[in-house]
Amino acid sequence: MIIEIMEHMEDTLKVLIQCRMADDEVLRLKSHIELFDNKLYAKKDSEYCFIKASEVLYFEAVDNRTFLYTKEDVLEIRQKLYELEDCLSGKDFIRISKSIIVNINQIRSLKPELNRTILATMCNGERLSISRKYVPAVRKLLSI
Repeated sequence: MIIEIMEHMEDTLKVLIQCRMADDEVLRLKSHIELFDNKLYAKKDSEYCFIKASEVLYFEAVDNRTFLYTKEDVLEIRQKLYELEDCLSGKDFIRISKSIIVNINQIRSLKPELNRTILATMCNGERLSISRKYVPAVRKLLSI
């Protein structure tokens, strides 16, 4: 790995990935880099704050409201799930049910269930069910 410091560079950060072929691993690396500084505007109680997308465990839609969950907090976000799905697609977020989008980097374990769903245990111990409809996409993304 080479880190080159350029004093007269216009952008604050520029990353160049050189590879023989853009396979799945390279594309995932690219999405991690793009997600690195992606921030979301959310509200907790009456206070608004910025949350790094990489810190989000998952998003959930409940009663026409959308919430984002981190290890410590639950915050409300203005975007609808379909809007979040559009802006975070290809960036390690995937829909796992009609009402939930999950950050795959925050999943600790997966357990197949008898009813062909998958139980995902998040890094904070919380468990989410991956609906049968979304299992194939999750398996493909995670190469399982």
